[in-house]
Amino acid sequence: MLFSSLFFIFIFLPVSLAAYYLLPRKWRNLCLFAFSLVFYAWGEPVYVFLMLFTAVFDYAVGTLLERFAGRPGPRRAVLVFGICVNLGMLAYFKYAALFVSTVNSAFSLSIPVPAAALPIGISFYTFESLSYAIDIYRGEAPAQKSLIDFGTYVSFFPHLISGPIIQYKEMQAQLRGRTESMEHVTEGALRFLHGLFKKVLLANNLALIADKVQYFGHPSALSAWLGALAFTFQIYFDFSGYTDMAIGLGRMFGFILPENFNLPYSSRSASDFWRRWHMTLGRWFRDYLYIPLGGNRCSTVKLVRNLAIVWVLTGFWHGSSWNFAVWGAYWGFLIICEKLFLQKWLDRIPVFFQWLYAFLAAVVGWVFFSYTDIRTACGVVAAMFGFSGGTDSLGVYTLITGAPILLLAALFCTPYPARLLGWLDRKGRTGLALRSAGMTVLFLLSIAALVDNSYNPFLYFRF
Repeated sequence: MLFSSLFFIFIFLPVSLAAYYLLPRKWRNLCLFAFSLVFYAWGEPVYVFLMLFTAVFDYAVGTLLERFAGRPGPRRAVLVFGICVNLGMLAYFKYAALFVSTVNSAFSLSIPVPAAALPIGISFYTFESLSYAIDIYRGEAPAQKSLIDFGTYVSFFPHLISGPIIQYKEMQAQLRGRTESMEHVTEGALRFLHGLFKKVLLANNLALIADKVQYFGHPSALSAWLGALAFTFQIYFDFSGYTDMAIGLGRMFGFILPENFNLPYSSRSASDFWRRWHMTLGRWFRDYLYIPLGGNRCSTVKLVRNLAIVWVLTGFWHGSSWNFAVWGAYWGFLIICEKLFLQKWLDRIPVFFQWLYAFLAAVVGWVFFSYTDIRTACGVVAAMFGFSGGTDSLGVYTLITGAPILLLAALFCTPYPARLLGWLDRKGRTGLALRSAGMTVLFLLSIAALVDNSYNPFLYFRF
C-alpha cells in the first residue's frame, strides 16, 4: 500500500487517524500496532508473521539483556545470538539466492537456488530491531516493558517500508511520552503534501525518461546523460518525497521522526553527499559498525579497512545483486581518497568545482545503482564520456520533451523553494493564504495525476 495511492490517502489514512484520536490515550499504541499490521499485510499477507516474529524475538532479547545486567558473559551471548538471528533472516531472504547463484556460476555446480520472495521493508525493520538490542546492551536505553509498545516501534507504518531508520534510543521516550495536537496534525499534513508533490509530480515523470533510456539499451552520449540525470533526480524525489510523507504521517500521530535528507545535490564532496543523503542509514552504520570497528581513531591502514567494510556493506544493504556492492565500493573509494588526500585538494579549488565534482560523482554512481548488469552500467558510463555516438533520435526527442521536468527537478534540488516557504511564513496571514492556495493546487494536481495514470513506481520497495 503506497502512501501515494488513492486508497491510502482517502481511506486508510482518514480511518486510522479517526480511530487513533477517538480512542483513549492508553489504547493508542495498540491502535497504531493494529493498523500497522493491516498496512503491512495489505502487500505481504504471509510475511507479516516474519515481522511479528522479529518483534517478539527482539522483545525477548531485550528482556534477557536487562535480566542479565551485571553478568557480562551471558549478556554478550544473548546479544550475539540476537544479532545472528536477525542478520541470518535478512541474509536468507535477501541474499541467499544471490550467493548460491554466484557459487553455482563460479564452480559449475547445481545447488538449488532458494526461491523465497523478498519481504517488503525487511532491511529497514531488521536494522531498527538490531538497534534495540544494541542500545540496551550499551545501557543507552531501558528494555521495553510492553510488547505492544515495542511492536508499535518495529511496525509503525509511516517508517516501516522505507524509513527513516529510527534508532530505539531516540524513539523509546516517544512511545509513551509524545504529545498530539491539531497543530501537529496540520504540520504533518503539510509535510505529507510536500512529499506527495515530490513523488507524484516529479519522481513519477522523471521515471518515464529514465526507464525509456534503459529500455532502448545502447544509448548515445546525449541519451546516456539524459537517462542518468533523470534517474539522479528521480531517486532523490522518489525517496525524499516518500520520507517527507513518512515524517508528516509520524507528526500526525504525535511522533517526531528524524530527517533523512538535506539538499544532497548541493554537496561539495562525496563525504558531504553522504552526510546529506539517507542520513539515518549513515548514522546507523556509523554508530553500530564504523565506530565499533575503530572509526577514524586508528592507523591509516585500519581507517581504510573500516571505510571499505562499511561502504561495501552499505552497497549490499541496498540490494541483492553485485552492482550494489560495486556501487558501495565506488563511494567507499571516493571517500577513502578524500580522507587520505583528495579533500585537501578540493578545499583549494573554487566552490563551483567542488560542487561539480560531487554532483558528477553522484550521477555516475547512480548508473551503477540503476543497472543491475555491471557490464551494461560500464557501457553507459563509457557512452556518457564519449565512447559512443554523440546524439541519436532518442536523445534529441528526450531532450526536447524532457527538458522542462529536468529543469524543474534541478530547481527543487536547491535551497530556493525552502527559502520561498520561509518568506511566506514571515508574511503572516497573506503568506499563509498563498501557501495554503499553493499546497491545494499541488494536492489537486497530484490527485489528478494519480487518477489519470496508474504508473506509480517506488524504487525503495526492492530494498
